[in-house]
Amino acid sequence: MSLAAELPLRRQDLKSFNNYIGGEWVAASSGEWLDNINPADTSDIVGRFAASTAGDAEAAVRAATSAFPVWRKTPISARARILNKAADYLEANAETFAAEMTREMGKPLNLAKDEILRSAQTLRFYAVEGQSLAGEVFPQDDAGMIVYTEREPLGVVSVITPWNFPTSIPARKIAPALITGNTVVFKPSSDAPLSGYRLTEAFVAAGLPKGVLNFINGRAGDVGAAVTTPTVVRAISFTGSTAAGEQIHRSVGITTRTQMELGGKNPLIVMDDADLDKAADLAVKGGLSLSGQACTGTSRVLVMRAVRAAFTENLIAKIKALKIGNGMTAGNDIGPLATARQLETVLRYVDIGKNEAKWLYGGDRLAGPGYDNGYYVRPAVFTDVTQAMRIAREEIFGPVLALIEVESYEDAITKANDSEYGLSAAIATRNPSLMHAFARDIEAGTVKINRTTTGNLINAPFGGVKRSSTSTFRESGRVGLEFYTQIKTIYRGT
Repeated sequence: MSLAAELPLRRQDLKSFNNYIGGEWVAASSGEWLDNINPADTSDIVGRFAASTAGDAEAAVRAATSAFPVWRKTPISARARILNKAADYLEANAETFAAEMTREMGKPLNLAKDEILRSAQTLRFYAVEGQSLAGEVFPQDDAGMIVYTEREPLGVVSVITPWNFPTSIPARKIAPALITGNTVVFKPSSDAPLSGYRLTEAFVAAGLPKGVLNFINGRAGDVGAAVTTPTVVRAISFTGSTAAGEQIHRSVGITTRTQMELGGKNPLIVMDDADLDKAADLAVKGGLSLSGQACTGTSRVLVMRAVRAAFTENLIAKIKALKIGNGMTAGNDIGPLATARQLETVLRYVDIGKNEAKWLYGGDRLAGPGYDNGYYVRPAVFTDVTQAMRIAREEIFGPVLALIEVESYEDAITKANDSEYGLSAAIATRNPSLMHAFARDIEAGTVKINRTTTGNLINAPFGGVKRSSTSTFRESGRVGLEFYTQIKTIYRGT
């Protein structure tokens, strides 16, 4: 029997997972632990993880600082070999790690396995791209001189990641940091630390030198400042809430770079010429996959009045056909919300929506066999939503769709752009002119045409505008290397 089949059937022996600091697996100095709870069955404790202190985080920063001088001089081909070996490790253990991911944060097993394999691909991508990162040579009049640039690493980098993509988001930050010669302090979400632990384990198995990557688990309030504010930390790459990201950004000095991937309130525009069946699929897959727990997830659907009734009928039918349940069970489309906090937030916004808009479907906590011990919510749909309503303006991070009626393309664009966020946006249309206009007019860092707002390529830049991102440096793709390097200009005479 595979691990994926075993895990939901029996209580696992409770295991303790340490930090990884300076090349050693060490317990938190507090001697305390944080329980990692299975959101599909809250009686199941996935494991105990170190409840780190500021002192532990400071030790991780010191270890990274000490390792940097040697690591930056390590040949890039050797750094690339380590990334490829870590990718090998992820691929060899993909089934096991996917089952653990599903158990700790709830996403369906097939999506978890896809994430593990995608993370391995990310490591391989940067192993190649990092070796081709080059400077420039500049023409000038002095025949006895050459002027050129080199890209060099920054130093110690802090990587802080969320629970919704607990392997792939760390991979796309850590890989470019390491290949360019930086050392890393990695703090995953304490709500889903096991996947980050396994990613760290992959680098250890690949032979990464001591201190180059340090893994520290703990509450943000206990360790956050210690991994972000020291002047020796030259860069911080953070994915999470807008409030937390803005606080980090404000707290650092001029010598520390920040890369903040934050919230979204992502629109899907449904034009009157759209394939309505496909448009409904885009709304369901973009808004409800991962139980709506994606920063790029669709949360606003702006639909033309002429097709509103037909689209809505199609949408509700597709939502009713979704199978909700434990992500370990094949065929389930939607798992639980990841934490009790998310459950409370979603149910609160459902109540808000019922008070300010027209409730159409769902939004109730599921009960009964298979549901009672988990954080399960039926997807909610509201209609007659206006721009002023909270469910149209605030990020919910759950399976809640707000349907907003629009009169024209111009009306749709105006309302879509009327948001403090600008991460991802999509349109469903058959009209090539509208496709071009949408790409030009929409205020978003990621633009999708007849595709879901979710998803991005490994080799393409990712990021948002407005309060969704700090726009100076994009993640992912070749440009993802730029954040972790600085340019040095050299004038070399004879």
